[in-house]
Amino acid sequence: MIEVGNVLVHEDIVNHDFVCNLSKCKGVCCIEGDSGAPLTAEETKILEDIYPKVKPYLTEKGIEAIEKQGKYVIDSDGDLTTTCVDGNKECAYVTWENGITKCAIEKAYEMGDVSWKKPISCHLYPIRATHYPEFDVLHYDRWYICKDACTFGQELKIPVYQFLKDPLIREYGEEWYKELEITLASKP
Repeated sequence: MIEVGNVLVHEDIVNHDFVCNLSKCKGVCCIEGDSGAPLTAEETKILEDIYPKVKPYLTEKGIEAIEKQGKYVIDSDGDLTTTCVDGNKECAYVTWENGITKCAIEKAYEMGDVSWKKPISCHLYPIRATHYPEFDVLHYDRWYICKDACTFGQELKIPVYQFLKDPLIREYGEEWYKELEITLASKP
């Protein structure tokens, strides 16, 4: 583990390469899994506030699921997550463009309708954060559906932490990211 401020960063985030390759995977991470995207309590309030502006970008199935289950749910592990359609598959906030899943929240953000890009757990993926009272632990979540992202990252020689620079700065700040880079540069 690499300690940067009050965050422990697993070495895999530094030593493994990764760049999303949507042309290959089609964004399947938004439609596969055991539950929706993890949310913070603060993010559930944001979803409540922005839903009317995001709704025009949602699919009919997504709207139906959200209006039936709520803008977020508590999953079987007791965690706050985005609502899913068809059981625990497709995120209700998914939209489609040319056969590729996109986030309707992010689409609303890109169009200037909302000021929040998307849940931080989605923005940080494949990094997953575990929050403790005194510190956070960041680890690299390996998922077979991301094998093309690993290959693409290796071709481009871009480690996970560099690919996710923007969301890491969004979550921990620019000074924290600079400290991470300084720490890594000083390692033998």
